Amino acid sequence: MKANAGQIRAALDHPRHRLILLHGPDAGLANDLAARLGKTMGAEAGRVDLDGAALKADPARLADEAASMSLFGDKRWIRVTGVGEESVGAIAALLEGEQAGNPVLAIAPTAKATSKLVKLALDHRDALAFACYPPSAADLERQLGQTARELGLHVDPLLLRRVIAASGGESAIATRELEKLALYLDADPERPADLIPQALDDLSADLGEAEAGRLVDAVLLGDPAALGGELARLRESGVSPIPWLRQLQRRLLGLAAMRADLDGGEAVDAVMKRHRVFFREEAATTRALRAWGPGQLARALTHVRAAERAIMAPGNAGTVLAEQAVETIARAQARRR
Repeated sequence: MKANAGQIRAALDHPRHRLILLHGPDAGLANDLAARLGKTMGAEAGRVDLDGAALKADPARLADEAASMSLFGDKRWIRVTGVGEESVGAIAALLEGEQAGNPVLAIAPTAKATSKLVKLALDHRDALAFACYPPSAADLERQLGQTARELGLHVDPLLLRRVIAASGGESAIATRELEKLALYLDADPERPADLIPQALDDLSADLGEAEAGRLVDAVLLGDPAALGGELARLRESGVSPIPWLRQLQRRLLGLAAMRADLDGGEAVDAVMKRHRVFFREEAATTRALRAWGPGQLARALTHVRAAERAIMAPGNAGTVLAEQAVETIARAQARRR
């Protein structure tokens, strides 16, 4: 069955389906929805983590895990990441099994709406499929406006757009920003606070496109040596890693969208024009599109977003986490050259 935004959140708050499939390139949204199910299940619930490779090696394992009970009767749920067409057999076995008491949430970042995996979920009454794509600007403003109200923040639309722009238009990051601002202003639904420009100035660290561009290029080109130099330069200048992580995310998302268009049969020139690639950047963008496949882009986005979330958590290792994430991506890309 196909779910809209309201239905998927309701399903995560009251899980009754055997399978919840989150597909599409917005890994940040998918991870936030997975965390919502984890919150519903409770901190004491056991979570079984699998991936697409594990399901391919043992297609029966998913159905077995979904049907198995804890020795002590505790709640259990299964989270599967990196799911693709290789997992169709395992998902079919789950949906056709006699029983499955533990909910399964599967994240398929590269699966298209026309894939066998998504069609399998859409056609089964005990499964929900939700497409994780970046919302439109208007939808994002409405969604984040509601989030702000739930946090106890009164936000002027102009300031909300500033939060969205600083977050690269990504709902998961913008939500974290609003949570951070609510904490900073001691806001709560019982004692709402007005979001003021000074609070944004205090908590935001802006970084020019050119300032971080060389670092992003080094990651995308798979050049660990150049990346090391850029990281050292930014570290010495005391720049926060958040802005350049976000710039890297925007570039990866842009490449993912263009890669999908190319795979759909569009010509390179048409893709460049539709995505408004500056003519001086067309050659570099073409090289990046040749070097990065959909799966690689999805994995890189997952690494970068995980680093951002870790940095924004209390008691974190800060810049070290961000540097480790981009160094891992650059080294992996270098090996593929």
